[in-house]
Amino acid sequence: MAKSAKAPASFESSLAQLEDIIQAMESGDMPLDAALASYKQGIELMKFCQAKLADAEQQLRVLENGELKPLDISHEQ
Repeated sequence: MAKSAKAPASFESSLAQLEDIIQAMESGDMPLDAALASYKQGIELMKFCQAKLADAEQQLRVLENGELKPLDISHEQ
C-alpha cells in the first residue's frame, strides 16, 4: 500500500488516503513491512493535513480581525 513520497494533491485527498491506510491497518491482514511503510506514509499525510489546517486557521484569524494579508504557505514539504 505504500505509495511514492510525492506531495499530496489536497487536504481532502490526504484525508481520504489516511482513512484508507487506517482501514487497511485495522484489518490485521497487512504484512509487517507493508504496515510499517503505511504507518510512515500516514504520519507524512497527517503532518500535511495539520499544516493545511494551521494555515486555514491563521487565515481565519486574519479575516476575523478585518485584515486581509497574504499568507506564506511555502513551508510545504
